[in-house]
Amino acid sequence: MTARERVAARRFAGALLLCVVAVVSAAPVAGGREPGGAAPASAPAPDGGPEAGDAAPDFALPDQHGKIHRLQDYRGRWLVLYFYPKAFTSGCTDQVCAFRDDIVALRKAGARVVGVSLDEVASQAEFADRYHVPFPLLSDAGKEVARRYGVLAWREGRGDYARRETFLVDAGGTVARRYRDVDPQANVGQVLADIARAGSR
Repeated sequence: MTARERVAARRFAGALLLCVVAVVSAAPVAGGREPGGAAPASAPAPDGGPEAGDAAPDFALPDQHGKIHRLQDYRGRWLVLYFYPKAFTSGCTDQVCAFRDDIVALRKAGARVVGVSLDEVASQAEFADRYHVPFPLLSDAGKEVARRYGVLAWREGRGDYARRETFLVDAGGTVARRYRDVDPQANVGQVLADIARAGSR
């Protein structure tokens, strides 16, 4: 092979290599993601936390008076454990007042009501005082109980908060029902109906 032929061969090999690199670079990467593009959508992660039939996670939190409440304190009766995003917001005010207004019916049904949010004790105390709340409002400022129950959420501009969900816990400490996407005013009626339905079985 002459010198000229050797130069031509090297140029051809270089051009071929560039073509191979271009083809490989254009191919989708693992998982279907295009270079420079967005990652493929994935299924949303489950909320976590207990579902109906699961044991309710334990808790030990202070109420608006600084008194510690534990799950075991409510053994032997129904417990309506409801999480709310923030004291004094409109939905949370509607919900606490709805439970307040039906507290006699709830107690006659053998249930106790406990509200939980990430608010500090002082904020819970002010909230309870302003709306004459006759049941405990617990401060989960450390966010651990909200995390155990699968309701801890985050939103830009808002930060961490507890999603509005309610857990109806039976006398043995088992979750009888988990209510998601709660209507603040209608939830108490749902709870009373489910307790009545359970009692008629």
